[in-house]
Amino acid sequence: MKATVRKQRCAIYTRKSSEEGLEQEFNSLHAQREACEAFVASQRSEGWVLVRDQYDDGGISGGTLERPGLQRLMEDIEDGLVDVVVVYKIDRLSRSLADFAKLVEVFDRHEVTFVSVTQAFNTTTSMGRLTLNILLSFAQFEREVTAERIRDKVAASRKKGMWMGGVPPYGYRVENRKLLVDEERADHVRWIFARFLEIGSGTELAREVGKRGIRTPRGNRIDKKYIYRILNNRAYIGEAVHKGESYPGEHDAIIDRETWDRVHAILTESPRKRAARTRAETPALLKGLIFGPDGAAFSPTHTRKSGRLYRYYVSQTVLKHGAGSCPVGRVPAGEIEAAVIDQLRAVFRQPEIVAGTWKAARAQNGDVTEADARGALQQVDPLWDELFPAERARIVALLVGRVDLGADGLNVQLRVDGLGGLAREMLAGDVGAAA
Repeated sequence: MKATVRKQRCAIYTRKSSEEGLEQEFNSLHAQREACEAFVASQRSEGWVLVRDQYDDGGISGGTLERPGLQRLMEDIEDGLVDVVVVYKIDRLSRSLADFAKLVEVFDRHEVTFVSVTQAFNTTTSMGRLTLNILLSFAQFEREVTAERIRDKVAASRKKGMWMGGVPPYGYRVENRKLLVDEERADHVRWIFARFLEIGSGTELAREVGKRGIRTPRGNRIDKKYIYRILNNRAYIGEAVHKGESYPGEHDAIIDRETWDRVHAILTESPRKRAARTRAETPALLKGLIFGPDGAAFSPTHTRKSGRLYRYYVSQTVLKHGAGSCPVGRVPAGEIEAAVIDQLRAVFRQPEIVAGTWKAARAQNGDVTEADARGALQQVDPLWDELFPAERARIVALLVGRVDLGADGLNVQLRVDGLGGLAREMLAGDVGAAA
């Protein structure tokens, strides 16, 4: 009588590291499967039969276990649907000894045999395990040596100033693996550096960049972080950087060294110091907004005594007809500006103002809720002291229609549509701290 042969369910696993050639009718994965199927067929007398499912991973590195085909194979092994795993070569399953040890542990737990077609061994014997570990060690060693060679080549090339790929800096394009100046965008870069020297604020500069319609090569909005990446990119002065070290680059510079040094002299200061210095040069916050009891506009002016700056708002009537021609001829700028700001801060908490703001914001963006409008207005108060003067002046012009100054006090007329616009900006994150 013939001995009964136990059926061995065989699963073939194939993998290819790159996606190159996968679109071909017969590719590397097909070649691996064909060789494995032939091997399984040769073992038919031992009860070997193929399972229906195919476990393939194309374009995925063997340095990770996060592969869809491999994950499905491991799940079927856990469910007891596989007895033998067949691969063309060991490194098709894994190039990492640590990862392969994890796979072998699962194979052993479920009594699954691992077979390599071209290396003729299986893991059911101690000799097979030893051979397997030796081969995997060499595979991992080869991979690490290759990675080191690539890193050394990149480092040597960067030290020579060569472009080694990646996304080119804004203002450059890549041709024949070299960085070339894109004149249109290079002009934007020059303007960004020059404008930063004038205002010293990344937040305000990002806003001006947006108004000019300048966008990233992919069409995205340029924000404050992107601005600072431009200002700190040494490629613009013709240098190549590798691991923090700078080397003369093969490409042309867009920014001269003097401009770079002046910009970085500003950047070395903390944002708070820059904000404080800019606030000392604060422009007139209520210019064009404040009027006296006779309807005449008040103009900003200043004087210096003993090296100290004193700012005022003076009535046009007084300027034309002399002192005494207006009941309120001159007021200290700091006091009147603080009084208006205090009124604005109080307004942000009034329910009727919140409701009006919500309606104004909703008119242009139907998704804004009353809670959104309230939260946006509440954010303005703690942010105010951190804003640059230009940003403060812009917000005041947005919110205040007119300030009427009389002998018995002042009256601030608000722009509800401006409140709605401010709420939308706050929700969009366009109003940022000074920096």
